[in-house]
Amino acid sequence: MQYLVRFIIGGMVVSLFAALGDALKPKSFAGLFSAAPSVALASLGLTALAHGKAYAAIEGRSMLVGACAFLLYSLVCSRLMLRQHFRAAPVTISTLALWVIVAIGFWALLIS
Repeated sequence: MQYLVRFIIGGMVVSLFAALGDALKPKSFAGLFSAAPSVALASLGLTALAHGKAYAAIEGRSMLVGACAFLLYSLVCSRLMLRQHFRAAPVTISTLALWVIVAIGFWALLIS
């Protein structure tokens, strides 16, 4: 039953974010808005139902920490590839360490 609820909620939220992404420029935002936020919101809603609001709050905070770290990762990757003309594979693989360090650092700040 939980998978059916996740499928329905996820499908509705994916459709909403896809419509939002389609309305924005550039069109590359469509994929961004249709995938990650919808899955995160559906999972967070199901987590709140299954484990309570307090647990969902912790999970939501973890999602925000990961998103902030990913934003920094994306900015560094795009700068290195667009301005410095480095190849995509070495840049994305090597800067994964940056994402991990930033995510762990943000999380350590939140729990201390």
